[in-house]
Amino acid sequence: MTNEHIKVTPVSGALGAEIEGVDLASLDDESFAEIHAAFLEHLVLFFREQSLTPDQQVAFSKRFGPIGYYPFVTAIPGHPEVIEVRKEADETVNFGGVWHTDTAYLAKPPMGSTLYALDVPPAGGATVFANMYMAYESLSEGMKSILGGFKAVNSSEKGAAAAGRAVRLADIGKDPEDVQTVSIHPVIRTHPETGRKSLYVNRGHTIRFEGMTEAESAPILDYLFDHQIRPEFTCRHRWEKGALAVWDNRCTLHNALNDYHGHFRLLHRVTLEGETPV
Repeated sequence: MTNEHIKVTPVSGALGAEIEGVDLASLDDESFAEIHAAFLEHLVLFFREQSLTPDQQVAFSKRFGPIGYYPFVTAIPGHPEVIEVRKEADETVNFGGVWHTDTAYLAKPPMGSTLYALDVPPAGGATVFANMYMAYESLSEGMKSILGGFKAVNSSEKGAAAAGRAVRLADIGKDPEDVQTVSIHPVIRTHPETGRKSLYVNRGHTIRFEGMTEAESAPILDYLFDHQIRPEFTCRHRWEKGALAVWDNRCTLHNALNDYHGHFRLLHRVTLEGETPV
């Protein structure tokens, strides 16, 4: 498409685009219309050299839809829609350091998130994204037929994802069992805006297929977990102070790389309200 207000530069053949020529703190409707179209086409957008207060990040996020919530981390003071994604220099486990789609264990997982960098390490700490349209479309017709009738059980207490948030839970004195959640969703999800199908399982939260044991489910799930992060389905975002990313949680996975031990990292996240996957 032709854009009159922004410059869109794809960052890989699979997904992701850098957006230039816009100040997110003072965004007009015409520019946002082009941003939203690019969002649906490229699935994750990256904006650099932004200067945003929490209120301005929330205002930009609201243009995509109502603000949602993240159940495990308390919001920053005075800004109930904003949470910290923080790793201290002495910590070795990070937040989001496993391939996942956000909070698939909720009955209505978020449609997306905006993440804004306040402090980043001198090297490392990138986030990798994967295109779940491509993951689905590249499956054999036989596998598509099998998975079309499957639903998957997603849990907030699965392994690495639970460990990654444990430190932040300890900070606020919250017991994970108070917010533990399990939800069942279709393995093949249809995007409510584009109508395209995507693969909706993830290593961070999916534990088994409905009606099957974990042991019975494991061979197919392990194959899908490896398949959906093939390099040709991915892009990598290098963070810098003032960078903001917004991703479509309905058709992507992401993984926060944990390769910057000894350095502090702080970002602000706003979660966007979603719908029941179908």
